[in-house]
Amino acid sequence: MFQRRIVLSLAVLVVAAIPSFNQETGQAGDLTWKFKKDATFYQEMTTSTDQTMKVQGNDIVQNQKQTFYFSWTPLEVNDKDKTVVLEQKIIGLKMEIDIGGSKIKYDSTVADAAGTTNPLNKFFEALKSAKFKVTLNTEKMTVKDISGHEDFVKTLSDANPQMKPLLEKILSKKALQDMAEPLFAAVPGGKQSKGKSWDRSTDLDMGPIGKYTTKTTYTYDGPDKDKNDLIKVKTELKYEAPKDQTGGLPFRIKSAELKSQDGTGEIVFDPKAGQVKSSKMSMTLTGNLTIEIGQQPTVVELTQKQSTDIKTLDKNPITDTKKQ
Repeated sequence: MFQRRIVLSLAVLVVAAIPSFNQETGQAGDLTWKFKKDATFYQEMTTSTDQTMKVQGNDIVQNQKQTFYFSWTPLEVNDKDKTVVLEQKIIGLKMEIDIGGSKIKYDSTVADAAGTTNPLNKFFEALKSAKFKVTLNTEKMTVKDISGHEDFVKTLSDANPQMKPLLEKILSKKALQDMAEPLFAAVPGGKQSKGKSWDRSTDLDMGPIGKYTTKTTYTYDGPDKDKNDLIKVKTELKYEAPKDQTGGLPFRIKSAELKSQDGTGEIVFDPKAGQVKSSKMSMTLTGNLTIEIGQQPTVVELTQKQSTDIKTLDKNPITDTKKQ
């Protein structure tokens, strides 16, 4: 029974926590990203997810906190063609997962991380080595291309061969493009007047995990006291149960009725540096899932609260942490 609960908990965690992740009048602000060749910048992204699931009258509580550290290096800046090629690396990560009292912890920033004993250690180590090349259209702020996804999937599959069918479906080239785009798409470029709004809609198809449709409305709120530009964010998320049930999962998602609430946030854009300085987002997801394990359907009542904080840094946060 305990093993079944763990599988069920992981099923809901996978379904509900991905869009993690991975945004006319008055004073105008210049919301344009600035890229300088070989000038690396860093990001620290922390996502906290708190879930309560009611299964057959029993409450199962699970909490997850994950921090990813990224480096971004512009390799090519082509103003004529309105493109930038960036190298993205995952340079570190921290994970704390508690599923019904069963805890997993990992921290790549400490010296003995590789020796940490947990069932996902090899998988976390493989994540830490990920590297991509992202081609960005700087006029539309959309990702035109991404390379490195095949090596990424192979490395993760080698770390956990049983997950290979699933990884090949959920980490497709298009899925990785859709995950990388929101960082840049939140800022439209050019001068925007206070009160001006713009929308972005994205579809993220995760194969046997389901499809996510996100509509985000951004509104320029003017400068703050430090002369940074503030952007208010409202997000609506719709989830659609998967049509494709293949992928090597130990469960099947038969149906789902999930609704997002209170999807709000704020982006702080530094016009001098020409980049997003920080971003805070939060959302509540509620509804029912019908999940089938071993041909036995189970209805899960889900309440999930998720928040994501992103900070942009000039210096490598991993190096600085290890020096302390």
